Amino acid sequence: MSTPETPEEPKSAADDAPAEGAQVSEAEAELAAQRLERERIERRKAERQGPITAGTALSGTAADLLAAVRAVESGEKPPATVFEEARPAPRRPAPEPARRAPVVSQGPAAPAEGTVGEVREVLAQGGAPAALAPPAASVLGEGAARVLRDDPWQLLRVPGVRPEQADGFARALLGGETGPADERRGRAVTVWLLEQAAPAGHTVLEMAALTEALGRQGVPAPEDAVRDAIAEGDVLVFQDGLGDDAGEDGGEAAESEEQPVQVLVGLERCALAEESLTDGLARLINSVPKQDGAGEDWERAAAAAEGSAGELIRAVAGHGLVLHTGGEAALAEPAALLDAAHAMGLRAWAATHGPVGRARFADRVDGPGVATVAGLLSGAEGPGRDPEGALALDLLVVLDAPQLDVETGALLTESLPDGARLVLSGDPGVLWSVGPGRVFADLLAVRACPQIASRRPDPGPLGELVSGIGVGELLQVEAPGKEVVIVPVRDAGEAVHRTVQLVVDSVPRAIGVPAEETQVITPGHGGAVGTRVLNAALKERLNPGPGRFGGFDPGDRVAYSPAHGRTLPGRVVGADDEGLRLDCAGERIVVPRERVEQSVRHGWALTAHQAVGSRWPAAVVVLPGDAVPALSRPWIYTAFSRADRHLSVVHGVDQALPRAVAEVTAKPRTTRLPELLAPQLPTTPA
Repeated sequence: MSTPETPEEPKSAADDAPAEGAQVSEAEAELAAQRLERERIERRKAERQGPITAGTALSGTAADLLAAVRAVESGEKPPATVFEEARPAPRRPAPEPARRAPVVSQGPAAPAEGTVGEVREVLAQGGAPAALAPPAASVLGEGAARVLRDDPWQLLRVPGVRPEQADGFARALLGGETGPADERRGRAVTVWLLEQAAPAGHTVLEMAALTEALGRQGVPAPEDAVRDAIAEGDVLVFQDGLGDDAGEDGGEAAESEEQPVQVLVGLERCALAEESLTDGLARLINSVPKQDGAGEDWERAAAAAEGSAGELIRAVAGHGLVLHTGGEAALAEPAALLDAAHAMGLRAWAATHGPVGRARFADRVDGPGVATVAGLLSGAEGPGRDPEGALALDLLVVLDAPQLDVETGALLTESLPDGARLVLSGDPGVLWSVGPGRVFADLLAVRACPQIASRRPDPGPLGELVSGIGVGELLQVEAPGKEVVIVPVRDAGEAVHRTVQLVVDSVPRAIGVPAEETQVITPGHGGAVGTRVLNAALKERLNPGPGRFGGFDPGDRVAYSPAHGRTLPGRVVGADDEGLRLDCAGERIVVPRERVEQSVRHGWALTAHQAVGSRWPAAVVVLPGDAVPALSRPWIYTAFSRADRHLSVVHGVDQALPRAVAEVTAKPRTTRLPELLAPQLPTTPA
C-alpha cells in the first residue's frame, strides 16, 4: 500500500464534481439515504464484540495509539504516557456474510431557524461570514452555537473552511486563551485533514503521513493530537499487516516472529463504510446465485453471443460477483448480457454514472432496464424495492465502475437481495472516483471473483490513440479523416484564442460537428486557461448576455452539481422566482436561487473529472503550459477518450505530454478493502 500524498485543498461541489447528477429532490433523497446508511453502520459498530484486535506486537507511538483505542472502548481515558507493548492477539474471525435491509430515506431535516440565528450571532462575534450559519447549524446540530463557543475550531467541520480561518475565528472568540498548542485545535485539524483526504480517495491515512501533515499545519505535538482525537471518538485507528501471515516453515515459527504492520487512522464513516462494503461483496462472492434460469438457457445465450460477450454471460451464470473491463466498444458485452437476461425473464437492470451515459447505453439494449446509480439508490429510477427493502432485481450491471466510492458501493451491495448477481463493468484506465476508495481497482487487484477482459477494441484512429495511452505509449496515429488534430500554442493567451476558434469555427466547418456538440476539457478551474476563463470566452462568442440570473442566461451550457462528486451537463432554459431552470439530458430541474452559486457553473469547458461518464461527438482538450503538474496517464486517457468522432489537442506542454503518459500513473490511495476482504474469500480460487 503506497504512502498517500498530502490531502489537497478542499473544493466545493461545483469545483470538483466529476460525475453527473439528477433532480434536486433525487439528490436530497440520496444524501439522506447515505446519512441513514451511516447511522446503520454506526449501529453495526456498536454491536461488534470486543476491541479492535492486533495482528502483531507494536511499540512506541503505534502501541500508544492502539492502547488508546482499547482504553476508549473500555470506557477509560487513555493516559498521555507511552503504554506497555501490546501482546499479539489473534485476528477477529470473518463474520458470516449477511444482508441487512437498507433503511428507507425520509428526507433530510433542515436546521431550525432559531438554531441558525444563534449560530449567526456567534459567527458575527468571531468575525466569520454569516453565510456559514446554515451549514454550521446543519453539521453541528441543535446546540451548534454552544459547540462553537466551547470549541471554535469545530467550525472546520463546515465544508470549505480552512484552518487559518478557524484560527482567526478562535482568536476573536477566545482572545489570549488560545494558541497553536490548544488540544482542541489539534483534534479538529486531525479530523479536517482526514476529511480532505476522503475526496482525494483515501479511506484511511498512514500514521506517518497524518502526523507529517499535522506538523505542516502548525500542530506542535502531532501524535498527541491524534491520540486526543481517538480518545474523543472523532477518528478510528487500525493496524494492518504488511507481510504474509506465515513464512515458508509456517506454524509456530511464524507465530513467534514479529510481522511488519502499518498503523492507519480514518474517519468513522469511511472506515465503517469500507467494512460494510466488504460484507456485501463477501456475501456475493460466497453465495450461490439464484437458480433463475436453466443452465442450458444461459449456455444457449453465451453460445449466441460473440467472443468475450459469451465469456461474460457464462461467468455471470455461475457467480454472484463478476468484473468486466473494456472501453467504449466493450459496452456491447454488458448490453448482450442484459438482453440475454431479459430474454430469460430475469429482472435485470444496468446503472450508469449519469444520465448522459444512461441515454447512450439505453440505445444499445432492447427494452427498459437502464438507470443511473444515484437514481437507483434514491428510488427515483429503477425497479423499486421489495418488502424487505432490497432492490427488486435479479441482476445488476453497474457501468462506469471506477467511479464507485466505498460509501456508494456499500449502499449498492447492501441493497441487493439474496441470490442476486452483480457485474461491475468499466474502463480501468480512466480517473478514479471523487470520493473515498478505489473499489474497482482494489477488486481487480484482489482477484476475488471472475474477471472478463473485453477483446473488443475501440475502433479507428481515436481508438488506437487511446489504447496506446492506456499502456503508456503516446502513438503517432494516421488520421486521414482529421479524427485527431494537434494545435500547438506558445502561451495562455494563444491557447484561449485557438480553443474558441476551434469550437466556434474550425470543428463545425472541417468536421461537421456543431459547437453545441463539442466539449472543451481542461485540467482545472483556475489559472489563465482554466474552465472559468474558457467558459467566459466561449459564452461571449456563443451566447452573449448580461447574466441576469446569477451570471446565467437562457441558452447557456452549464455543469450542474447536485452533490459532491456528481456533475450533470445541461442547458439553461429560463429563470423565475423559484430558481434557475435547467434541461439536463432531458430532465427538467429547478435549482433554487440560494444554491445556484455553489452548484451551477458554465459548462462549455469542463475538467476531465467532470467529463467522466459522458462522451461527445467532438472534444477539444486544452493543455496549457501551467497544466504540467496536473497531467497523468489516467487524466490524459480520460480526456482524450471523451471524443467519439474528433479530438483536437491544444498543445502547449511540449515533451511533458509523452512523459506523463509514460511515467505518471494514478495517484496512490490508501484503502483497507483488500485487507478486509482477504479473510472472507473462499480458500480456492473463484
